[in-house]
Amino acid sequence: MGRGKAKQDWRRVPIREVYQGLFDGPHATPKPSNEGPVFLGIGNITEDGRLDLNDVRHIAEEDFPFWTRRVEPQPGDIVFTYEATLNRYAIIPSGFRGCLGRRLALIRPNRDVIDHRFLFFYFFGEEWRKTIARSTLTGATVDRIPLTRFPDFPIDLPPRPIQEEISGVLSAYDDVIENNTRRMQILEQMAQAIYREWFVHFRFPGYEKVKLVESPLGKIPQGWVVKPLEALLIEHIGGGWGKDVPNAIQTEPSWVIRGTDIPDARACQAADVPLRYHKVSNLRARRLEAGDIIFEVSGGSKGQPVGRTLLVTTQVLSMFSGDTVICASFCKKVRPDTVGYGSELLYLSFVEGYQSGEIERFQVQSTGISNFKWTEYIQQTQRMVPPQEIRSLFHDYVAPLFAQIATLGLKSANLRRTRDLLLPKLISGELDVSELDIENAEKVV
Repeated sequence: MGRGKAKQDWRRVPIREVYQGLFDGPHATPKPSNEGPVFLGIGNITEDGRLDLNDVRHIAEEDFPFWTRRVEPQPGDIVFTYEATLNRYAIIPSGFRGCLGRRLALIRPNRDVIDHRFLFFYFFGEEWRKTIARSTLTGATVDRIPLTRFPDFPIDLPPRPIQEEISGVLSAYDDVIENNTRRMQILEQMAQAIYREWFVHFRFPGYEKVKLVESPLGKIPQGWVVKPLEALLIEHIGGGWGKDVPNAIQTEPSWVIRGTDIPDARACQAADVPLRYHKVSNLRARRLEAGDIIFEVSGGSKGQPVGRTLLVTTQVLSMFSGDTVICASFCKKVRPDTVGYGSELLYLSFVEGYQSGEIERFQVQSTGISNFKWTEYIQQTQRMVPPQEIRSLFHDYVAPLFAQIATLGLKSANLRRTRDLLLPKLISGELDVSELDIENAEKVV
């Protein structure tokens, strides 16, 4: 079906016709609280349209009525950024309890007129982005969207059945991606739980028959030994950064995984990993191989200490189609002694150290950036090394979990690419949804 026929029943209307209310957030910040409702910030809305509540600011329960006196976000509302970082949108999910933060606004769609999911997807379309670009006011410090003019911004509105068909197709992709994300989180938690059960609580297979004996780390199973982290590494070297364009010296291309890329790379997402150019000699010692670990030694932020880690798997490397991959200069490439210890075991010990605060003790804060005393850390921190049979059995348990995590991540990346190709064509009417011969998102890829 051609574009003209696909859009023959669409109407261009001002956006005020499709919502019940438009509200901006407070122009102040509440006193912090250790618990309570969420005070949403720009950082809690991801570029791809999700609410990220892993690192949130809370407000006290007694302050909640004051900060929601204008509006309390409800499921199906669309929250968005109107100042500083623009073009971020997310749907408020069921069970959310919080208030808008600074530089955020909220649309409450009129469900009788528009499918709220269609409106959400429309915000990622080309026409809407052009409207935002034309309407953005450039300030001395930040850009902003004038909310007084926002109600007149035009949108292309198809009949309600078509809205629902379009949002149904695109939501199917998001639903599968979200399900994969939950499964990946569960698998990661399973691997961490096995590590703690075996190497923190000493409930490994056959533990009943093993005595506990004294060691520099307290009582440990008989037959285990204690070694400094440094003794468990074959090599460790800082990464590189190179140049954004090649020159006479930096001629060799390589993808560079930064500390900020680690969360996405764990899920086999590499869209934001930059390609840089380097000296041949710099790449030789820094090229990543399966089994290596990336350890972040500089950067971080308030509430986000340095020390995030990435286990480099064959699936992670496959994202780069065989190209050279290194870590950034603010990270270390760590190559474990796979015979004497093991990649998964070392990686999970780093994760445990990050969560327990062991790693944070070696962090140094200076001029707004966090650094890490790597040499002191690997020399002063000790690990228990179990016998070979325990290490091998542990590998057999957890390696398949990491393989499943990576496989699900690659699958989600494929789904995301397909959805991103479909979205602008569907939301603009260029492609009629009836032309799509699909039953669910998984069969498209």
